[in-house]
Amino acid sequence: MSDTDDPIENEDGPSLADMADQLEEMQPGASDTQQESNVEKNASDLEAVFDVPVRISAVLGRTRMPVAKLLQMDAGTIVELDRQVGEAIDIYVNDRLVARGEIVLVENKLGITMTEIIKAN
Repeated sequence: MSDTDDPIENEDGPSLADMADQLEEMQPGASDTQQESNVEKNASDLEAVFDVPVRISAVLGRTRMPVAKLLQMDAGTIVELDRQVGEAIDIYVNDRLVARGEIVLVENKLGITMTEIIKAN
């Protein structure tokens, strides 16, 4: 039997020793504690971004009008939008669509309930 015929050290793929190491990594046990500490570490690392300001916009609808009409508007002017009552509104974070929702009334104040999260492409 030559060195190339050795089933433990095959040049075509991983050796049995490498495969055994991979299996040990997949086994539950000590590696779970390591993964849990990584999760905790990652969560604490996010504290740095908690104070980063973002701009959130809730778009109730859209319309087009000439600037002259816009300049004639006053308090109480009604603007017709392209959506109907009860339709979902779009929620943007930093000009990126992230969710859809609906308007709710909470303690005499308007609020938004998210009904659908838009997955990133």
